[in-house]
Amino acid sequence: MKKISIVVPVFNEEDNLNEFYKQATTVMQKEKYDYNLIFVDDGSRDSSALILSELSKQDAHVEAYLLSRNYGHQMALTCGLDHADGDAVITMDGDLQHPPELIPQLLRLWEQGNEIVLTKRMATEDAGFFKNITSSLYYKLINTLSNVEITPGGSDFRLMDRIAVDAFKQYRERARFIRGLVNTLGFKVAVFEFVAPPRFAGHSKFNLKKMLHFALDGITAFSNLPLRWSLYIGLFCGLCSILLLGHVFFVKFVTNDAVPGWATTTVCVLFLGGIQLVGIGILGEYIGRIFEEIKHRPLYLVARHIQNCNKLNEK
Repeated sequence: MKKISIVVPVFNEEDNLNEFYKQATTVMQKEKYDYNLIFVDDGSRDSSALILSELSKQDAHVEAYLLSRNYGHQMALTCGLDHADGDAVITMDGDLQHPPELIPQLLRLWEQGNEIVLTKRMATEDAGFFKNITSSLYYKLINTLSNVEITPGGSDFRLMDRIAVDAFKQYRERARFIRGLVNTLGFKVAVFEFVAPPRFAGHSKFNLKKMLHFALDGITAFSNLPLRWSLYIGLFCGLCSILLLGHVFFVKFVTNDAVPGWATTTVCVLFLGGIQLVGIGILGEYIGRIFEEIKHRPLYLVARHIQNCNKLNEK
């Protein structure tokens, strides 16, 4: 019998875990596959770890990996994918915005021979105007910059065949934008559209700072165009400076008029200085990511593995 692994990153989701477990278990018990639920606790400060321990006591299908600290959503997903042993692996969030009742539809698409089944959010019921418009603009920007087409409205709710999971596990960079990485794998891909319901309980842990960091990871991981743009802008500003210098000499020695005072000089210095700082900042961002990569530190550390009736394996 084939096996389906469901990977669920968890961060302070104590109010959602039991309901998610109930819905996911109900769905999977109706399927013809064996299954396991792999929860990855990303350094939660609430009672999430205790709830996962209780669930593992009740159901041998449940196991959990407790990370040593908060590494972020993408690292938690990576941990789950690294340890999933199913013939197909489904990744989804535990707040029920990725509805478990859609799992059978992903499985049907997989049974048709698709090796990756992506989901595309057509709308999120509790998302505001600002989040919707910034998300749309971001995907337009990254697809303009990158050679890899990233599905607009894409989410981390997806199914991957074992062959795709094994290929993904070879990607070990630290600045992880999994939605983009999955699109680089190739294979036969299907896209399933859905409307994301509101969170079952609690509020999103994805604040503006995390969103900006996540967006920057996506851009720098899949494009070097910002570096090229800084070069082009620098060349353009240099050309403008040469033309301005020619104008100064013309006014001084040909027309014999006085060169205008400090206003023009100040504007030029500030403008060129600003452009230089932007270019240095972009260059520094890429150099910083190179520095992080060459240290070869582990992507995450597992503090405990909870499985099979509260059996704790120290890592």
